[in-house]
Amino acid sequence: MSYPADLKYTKEHEWIRIDGDTGAIGITDFAQQQLGDVVYVELPEVGATITAGQVFGTIESVKAVSELFAPVTGEVVAANGDLKDRPDHVNSKPHDSWMVKVKMSTPGDGASLMDAAAYEALIAK
Repeated sequence: MSYPADLKYTKEHEWIRIDGDTGAIGITDFAQQQLGDVVYVELPEVGATITAGQVFGTIESVKAVSELFAPVTGEVVAANGDLKDRPDHVNSKPHDSWMVKVKMSTPGDGASLMDAAAYEALIAK
């Protein structure tokens, strides 16, 4: 799989698509493959604050429950309600299925995250 160049990646296998001071967050194809069939996603409410490197939700699959880690700090401005009814979209379209959108506290916060090449090198190990 080729990882989209317009995303930034974390070592915990989350991605963020930054647009100005807002970022859409999801999990990578590698993460969804490791999880297996996703059956439930628990996300924070709109207005909640998430902190870079800290847990902001959980994702449950037929294999396990895993924590979701925030790539940036900010306020949740949208949560993807479609995932409540169709959590399997995370499996079929991992880089299009955002979980939350965050207004970043510090613009440029995602600059220290990995680009696609660095992330691909990480998962190749």
